[in-house]
Amino acid sequence: MSMSRNSGFRRVPGHNLIVRALALTAALCMAATSAACGAKGADDKADDGSKLSFMLDWTPNTNHVGIYVARHLGYFDKAGLKLTILPTAQAGAETSVQNWVADVGFSKLSNLATFNSQGADLRQVFNIGQHSVARWCSLASRTDIQTPKDFDDKTFVSFGSAEQTAVVKQMIRYAGGKGDFKRVTSGTNTFATLTSGKGDFAGFYANWEGVESELKGPALHCFTQADWGVPGNPDQLGFVVKNSWLQQAGHRRALTAFVKACLKGYNYALSHPDQAADILVKETKGSAIDPTLAKRSMESIVKEGYWVDSPDQKSISGLINVKDAQDYLDFQFKAGTYKGAKKGDPNKAPQATDLWTDRYVREAAGR
Repeated sequence: MSMSRNSGFRRVPGHNLIVRALALTAALCMAATSAACGAKGADDKADDGSKLSFMLDWTPNTNHVGIYVARHLGYFDKAGLKLTILPTAQAGAETSVQNWVADVGFSKLSNLATFNSQGADLRQVFNIGQHSVARWCSLASRTDIQTPKDFDDKTFVSFGSAEQTAVVKQMIRYAGGKGDFKRVTSGTNTFATLTSGKGDFAGFYANWEGVESELKGPALHCFTQADWGVPGNPDQLGFVVKNSWLQQAGHRRALTAFVKACLKGYNYALSHPDQAADILVKETKGSAIDPTLAKRSMESIVKEGYWVDSPDQKSISGLINVKDAQDYLDFQFKAGTYKGAKKGDPNKAPQATDLWTDRYVREAAGR
């Protein structure tokens, strides 16, 4: 969920690590038995559409609440769907879906653009992120940092992502700076890296770490990239599958049933945020989620309207805003994020319409 490793969350590798991640997982899968490698291979017989495996992108949090609500309230059972929720793998949900370890994974459209440019074949089929939750923050105690211009010549706590680097450079330059900064790799807790003085600023997500900061400290001073010259929405978060997995009718039926149940789960969470937070905590006891953090996070999601197009909307659409998606992909392309791409047109940005399909949301919603 987060752009840090705070609370044990795993950060998806950046552009310069993706080839290694894909190659490593592929090698492991070739070396292991098909059973050990996970889900169904491309040549397996189509199943009856009753089973589905889903891999998280982080440890469980409110981004996933609709899935756990759907399981708790029996929406999957009523749909005749047997769902297995898999913990995130070190290689990431995207690589795991690409290599048949999981049927469906949790990711975001901008990640797919990077993975697919390196040879993956993934598509997003469901989206909850209608507004960006990414924030770029220093400790509030750092009075020398008043605008992103003050990130110049400071140290960015990151994981080597070309996408993040492009965003930070643009924000600094938009604020009147040069766009030059150093980088340090975060440890297990980005808050600790900042408070130790090893780094000066980092990326956080407002609906989780931002809430955690308000509850427990340390206080943060944050900037939203849209206010500082970065176009589009980088946080279109949702479900991804492998295109070839969709060739089997049983898989398509299972996916439609899954999306339908999750739509109900996320809509329940919007209407009953406190109850949904309680369900998330109960369903994920092994993760020891702080109940207060879960409730405050849900309050933030509802209040700020992160999942809906407008504040008066009472249900999520499940769709992406194609213009917002393409504006962001165009920006990243111009910044050189996809240099050395092994797939796609080198003279053209990845296309949101190639990375996304609304078929399963519309089928699930009866549209």
